[in-house]
Amino acid sequence: MKILVVGGAGYIGSHMVKCLLRTGHDVVIFDNLSKGYRDAIIGGVFVEGDLADGEQLDRLFKSHDVDVVMHFASFIEVAESVKEPARYYQNNFVNTQNLLDVMVEHGIGSFIFSSTAAVFGEPQYTPIDEAHPKMPINPYGKSKLMVEQLLADYDTAYGIKSVSLRYFNAAGADPDGELGERHNPETHLIPLVLQVASGRRDAISIFGNDYDTPDGTCVRDYIHVQDLCDAHLLAVNHLLKTRTSNNFNLGNGQGFSVQQVIDCVANVTGRKLTVRIEERREGDPAVLVADAKQARSMLGWNPSMPDLEIIIETAWRWEQSFF
Repeated sequence: MKILVVGGAGYIGSHMVKCLLRTGHDVVIFDNLSKGYRDAIIGGVFVEGDLADGEQLDRLFKSHDVDVVMHFASFIEVAESVKEPARYYQNNFVNTQNLLDVMVEHGIGSFIFSSTAAVFGEPQYTPIDEAHPKMPINPYGKSKLMVEQLLADYDTAYGIKSVSLRYFNAAGADPDGELGERHNPETHLIPLVLQVASGRRDAISIFGNDYDTPDGTCVRDYIHVQDLCDAHLLAVNHLLKTRTSNNFNLGNGQGFSVQQVIDCVANVTGRKLTVRIEERREGDPAVLVADAKQARSMLGWNPSMPDLEIIIETAWRWEQSFF
């Protein structure tokens, strides 16, 4: 198939491009490089452009006979979304609607959306399944939920079939060491701790060590980026086979605490890490763990790298490429 990867120069998008190329698909990448990197695109056809520009999108679909569109082009920083909600609603919602409108015009009816566990808000129970109430508490989560609602309406009205994949904590790097996580600024825990191990950062902060968890630090569900990519491939097959829209939570179904992540990084790298205990951050739930049974049963998805040590080992190889 010919698959358009929007945001294919970013962290997950670039890994997805490599996965698609490895499995024999033709790939077109559309990215404005505001968050991604040109050197992260290792193959396929690259088109630099912006989802806000309908004329660019029209030319894109006229030039490439696309079967499926994958969307990875959202802004993802929760704190930034609170400070600058306009940017998040514009990029994450309005620009996605622009894309869908041009897809309707060109008769393209298959869409895979990179969503997030942030659509659920504060957990009412864990692990979190697809039926959990959706009450996002920040503009980032709200913008993603708005897209999910938009997709349901576009299915009814225009026949666009979609799968929304709600990630918990994407982590790790390409096992070959060719790609990895590069955010500027970096806010994700594992790369931040690894930057302390490599000497690029002085210390790692733990925001609260008095939560109701075994060691007092927050617990999160980490999923290897390659396992995410595998889920996307299975979602494409499911969508084309069933022609039915759906939503799936993606996670390992097990949680690791902030302290466990720090201890594992110290063990994998053999480095002594400086840790600072800070005040709790507002809006940090004690535990966020996915119930991914629906993805396992309906997509046939089974994470191949669920172990925290393996996730960190791949990310450490990537971090070492910087020094």
